[in-house]
Amino acid sequence: MRTFTYVRAADAAEAARAHGGRDGSRYLAGGTNLVDLMKQGVEAPDTLVDITRLPLDTVAEEADGALRIGALVRNSDLAAHPAVRVRHPAVSEALLAGASGQLRNAATTGGNLLQRTRCVYFQDLSMPCNKREPGTGCAAREGIHRDHAVLGHSPACVATHPSDLAVALAAADAEVQTTGPAGERVIPVTEFHRLPGELPERDTVLEPGEIITAVRLPAPLDGTRSTYRKVRDRASYAFALVSVAA
Repeated sequence: MRTFTYVRAADAAEAARAHGGRDGSRYLAGGTNLVDLMKQGVEAPDTLVDITRLPLDTVAEEADGALRIGALVRNSDLAAHPAVRVRHPAVSEALLAGASGQLRNAATTGGNLLQRTRCVYFQDLSMPCNKREPGTGCAAREGIHRDHAVLGHSPACVATHPSDLAVALAAADAEVQTTGPAGERVIPVTEFHRLPGELPERDTVLEPGEIITAVRLPAPLDGTRSTYRKVRDRASYAFALVSVAA
């Protein structure tokens, strides 16, 4: 792992200043994905901005019954939250279907949405990967791609996003709230992640330095049901071959 500068931010403004919108800066929360990628050499940031002290770790109910989920709420806490379990069971089920209990205790809501693909070629520095190094090619197209995209892929990339939570949030019409150099904005979850197109290195529509502050789950209509189903090779700690939220 390369040396890097470490900054612990006390608030969102300080975090944004420390990040500076630079290519070599990364926000650090649970670190369950980023730290692994740094160890592998896939990510090599020169600055890590620790945002774990920001006051973004609570679930608040709004006047209209919507839930505002702070970006730093842990996956395990969100899955167990009574309001989420009753009103949005698909969200709870999706979280419990992902990773292991230990990882869910560390991983955050915002970080879950920002994790990188688990494509083996993306994580293998000896193989070409347009997502990791644009212009080098996509080894997965002619390689092992059983768990890759059936829909939404492009000639440049066939990798998929690994988040179970994102699928459930999309079905629930959730929104991502962000803040950045250009101010605050609200992005529907269904518009948050980008299809690979010709720029597979860009996973989301976030601008440099922009940070997720919360996810908003609108109140469901009375009588609404939801569920999440995941097809995978093992009963636990496996990424989806197919996942569906409804």
